[in-house]
Amino acid sequence: MSLLKSGEFISDVEHQFEWYVTNANWDVAELYLKAVEATCRLLDRHPLLGAPLRAKHPRLAGWRFMVVFRPFQKHLLFYEWRDADVILRRAMHGHRDLPRRLVEPPSA
Repeated sequence: MSLLKSGEFISDVEHQFEWYVTNANWDVAELYLKAVEATCRLLDRHPLLGAPLRAKHPRLAGWRFMVVFRPFQKHLLFYEWRDADVILRRAMHGHRDLPRRLVEPPSA
């Protein structure tokens, strides 16, 4: 089993990290990265732990999501589990218009 990170996932995490550096501080940004990585390690070991994403867009079929560890539990990681691989697709704050935002590029 492998844990794979898509370019969109990496871009989302980098964007959020930069947001925390600018709007909070470096320590909070580092804590965010550690929480995301810990959540990713858990998904790598238990890929069915995340809930299925119920979205109508065909691109999102089969996706699941997992809440990022505390204190960033308002953030969600979106992923697929295929052929024994966990493929991390996106990372977003849960208060966004997720059905629309998940199919847009990270820079949108």
